[in-house]
Amino acid sequence: MLTSTHWGVYDITTENGAITSIKPFERDPDPSPIGESLRAITGPVRVRHPAVRKSYLEGGPGSTRHKRGAEAFVDVSWNEAIDLVSAELKRVTTQFGNSAIFAGSYGWSSAGRFHHAQSQVHRFMNCLGGYVAHLGTYSLGAARTLLPRILMDMDVMRSQQTAWVSLEQHCELLVAFGGVPAKNAQVNSGGISQHEVRPMLKRLAAAGVKFVNVSPLREDFESAPGAEWVAVRPNTDTAFMLGLAHTLISENKHDQAFLARYCSDFEPLRRYIMGEADGVAKSAAWAAKICDVPADSIANLARRMAASRTMINVAWSLQRGDHGEQPYWMAIALAAMLGQIGTPGGGFALAYGPVGIEGANARPFSGPVLPQGSNGVRTPIPVARITDMLENPGGTYDFDGAVCTYPDIRLIYWAGGNPFHHHQDLNRLVRAWRSKPETIIVNEQYWNPNAKFADIVLPATTMLERNDIGSSNRDRHLIAMKRALDPVAEARNDYDIFSALSEKLGVKEKFTEGRSEAAWLRHLYDESAQRARRLGIELPSFEAFWSEGLFEVPPPRDPPVMLKHYRADPQANKLPTPSGKIEITSPTIASFNYADCPGHPAWLEPAEWLGAPLAQQYPLHLMSHQPATRLHSQYDHGSYSIAAKIQGREAISLNPQDANVRGIKAGDVVRVYNARGACLAGVKIDDGVRPGVAVLPTGAWFDPLDVEGVAQLEKHGNPNVLTLDKGTSKLTQGCSAHSALVQVERYAGELPRVTAFDPPAFAKR
Repeated sequence: MLTSTHWGVYDITTENGAITSIKPFERDPDPSPIGESLRAITGPVRVRHPAVRKSYLEGGPGSTRHKRGAEAFVDVSWNEAIDLVSAELKRVTTQFGNSAIFAGSYGWSSAGRFHHAQSQVHRFMNCLGGYVAHLGTYSLGAARTLLPRILMDMDVMRSQQTAWVSLEQHCELLVAFGGVPAKNAQVNSGGISQHEVRPMLKRLAAAGVKFVNVSPLREDFESAPGAEWVAVRPNTDTAFMLGLAHTLISENKHDQAFLARYCSDFEPLRRYIMGEADGVAKSAAWAAKICDVPADSIANLARRMAASRTMINVAWSLQRGDHGEQPYWMAIALAAMLGQIGTPGGGFALAYGPVGIEGANARPFSGPVLPQGSNGVRTPIPVARITDMLENPGGTYDFDGAVCTYPDIRLIYWAGGNPFHHHQDLNRLVRAWRSKPETIIVNEQYWNPNAKFADIVLPATTMLERNDIGSSNRDRHLIAMKRALDPVAEARNDYDIFSALSEKLGVKEKFTEGRSEAAWLRHLYDESAQRARRLGIELPSFEAFWSEGLFEVPPPRDPPVMLKHYRADPQANKLPTPSGKIEITSPTIASFNYADCPGHPAWLEPAEWLGAPLAQQYPLHLMSHQPATRLHSQYDHGSYSIAAKIQGREAISLNPQDANVRGIKAGDVVRVYNARGACLAGVKIDDGVRPGVAVLPTGAWFDPLDVEGVAQLEKHGNPNVLTLDKGTSKLTQGCSAHSALVQVERYAGELPRVTAFDPPAFAKR
């Protein structure tokens, strides 16, 4: 049977309640090996029964919150669990209102479009009157708020991103800030049936395209044959781009006609670049001192870009640093200066590589979508500000031109995702998590940190234990995901959990609309067929689709070229900005008077980087990027992820120079630390890491050495005990994970046992 996951489609064979075979989808040219980890579905880490934290069960809401994550659970019946959860939801909504519930539940959870945990919990909470939601994503927090101000909505832009086949035919030079990491392109929200990044990069090379990787990490563009590596300091890409721009202006290589016709007010940025505004020319020599690369490398690259059909690619990771808005804004301005936006193979992309679907020659069709209803609570928070919200109820903060107020949260309901992976400065999050909410409820498949730090845990099914439809915007296939396994122990799907709760709370008809799982799948499929028809796509009947097992969406007649219609006629195809043009200078943003995000792109020093005084104490810049062996923290307990660990811990990569000066060798375990926390990690030595940089992927299940309620040391290699928890700027309040300085030392003590994959202790009443 076919099943869709966020890292690919697989043909699953089962026998006697166990997986016997996992085969990659036959149409996938470069399948991901992460699929092998699906065998962990029936393993010992599963949540098998409803469970309640012992002292919470005995004392009720708010009891011994400081014991979250360090206390035994008690198994209870489903009836008791439903009674407890429904009574607590009623208590909080009655006494404090729906704005006291945070259900901004964040995470990818399942590629199935109906049994998508985040959609299910949001729909359920909206039936009760609403909840405090989240705005944006950790992946694109800065971009999603910035881009509508200067260009267009991020998802609209992504839907028209220039296809790889256009680059193959027309591009001459691909300059990638942050590279095009093939490991990231294994995954895609909603699923991916055909991995094309590595095959397409080979085709581009065969067509004569040249590649430049501007990144602290060589591996960020390792799949591009012959890629040149410019090893910049982390967080200095904006300065590098300004140096490129200065060269273009100084040598009159910028396209003034394009800037005048398609962009609003280039002059303030020009004056800033040339030093007329502040007395500091942003020359290649100026940029070289910041980026620690030769000035000639910057100037010569600018000349090559002006002389070639050039695509500028900017990874999502760049806007996940302090002032993360600036590299995106400056990249758009730089592409405008080259005058190639809207041409086949030229312009900019934001970005190829962070997920596998970008660059697909596909229609912007998303398949089935579960409606979530209308949220009666109008106080969402930026997704990366959870700890701030818990610490500062009633406090104010700036966001996108407004002054907002944090709600007073009494209850958290989470379904799908893992905040102890996504959030920064986890020790600070733990303190807030253990002090503020009176009740934390999760629907969860595995005893991951999110479950261990909850009060009530409801066991949820996995994608192989239910029927669903796999679909993703711009993916080429809809997948009929037929149930392959019976639910493990007492696990229920989220729909059944919320149906039972909605019945107790008197909103069952509103939540279910009288439909079973099968009825919902047919209804959502038929609704998507109507949308498909408007795009010229004719879906087969539901019966034919379910029988066949998949449907291939036909490609568009012409490969997408981003902004080609705008280039052809900017008056008829105005952009949704105040000027109708690309806003090189934004009067709106300027009017907010944010010191950390002025009205045009600018170099602003990050709070932590290798040029800061703090680097004397913590001399390594930590890069905490997407892992190669899993999606975020999903299936960290799977075989593929575990096989890559060193002495049971996540691997940190160091340049040989940095390892030698510290007496560290490959295979050692080191303590990685700064003022926010410390973790243990196994060592890899890699000369493809820039000196002064340490690379520790995200996603290792948070495993603190908990002493009297204080997480003194994270044992498993989770970098988010080290990362900086501050907004990128007042404009966007995105996460600043990639602005973090650390020190590394060989760990000489007795190694504590990794307990990340141990279920919690269980007790009797």
